[in-house]
Amino acid sequence: MADSTPHINPNLWISNYGDILYNYAYSRLSSAALAEDMLQDTFVSALNAMDKFRGDSSEKTWLFSILKRKIIDYYRKSSTKNELSESSFNSPFKENGFFEGHWNNDRGPSDWGAATDGKIRHDEFQTIMEMCLSLLPDKWKSVFVLKVMEEIESDKVCKEVGCSSSNLWVILHRARLQLRECIENNWINE
Repeated sequence: MADSTPHINPNLWISNYGDILYNYAYSRLSSAALAEDMLQDTFVSALNAMDKFRGDSSEKTWLFSILKRKIIDYYRKSSTKNELSESSFNSPFKENGFFEGHWNNDRGPSDWGAATDGKIRHDEFQTIMEMCLSLLPDKWKSVFVLKVMEEIESDKVCKEVGCSSSNLWVILHRARLQLRECIENNWINE
């Protein structure tokens, strides 16, 4: 009878999956040191859980799922830190009168058309996006990465970061506004 135990080889993890896992972690965390730590934690966790690997997925998929869980855990823990208070957020919308809810004249969106074309501009955008993400309050960054980049369902994000669904949408709205402004100030209108 053949051995039905899935075969995994930890000796090849770094050479086979190290770069792709690191790039994934770096794109979500915007920190080389943190991405390296997360990758190391992923490999250690995988080593400790090798006997639980059933082979339902590929070795690569299994390692990615461990890494994703590590990133989610990181953001969940960091989201419990203090966030900016509502009073320190400068809304780009008019707050009263006939035009309430409309953009303030000096804070409306810029035209991103030609500025976003081409591979070089895409690479520039990635750099600026990472920088702008790093400037968000931890909880806002956690919510944005989990909901928008990881595409995790809203109720799961709420559970991970400990917020209500209405608070989730407020945080996402504010994070998007701050990211837009940061990107425009550092890339579009440079």
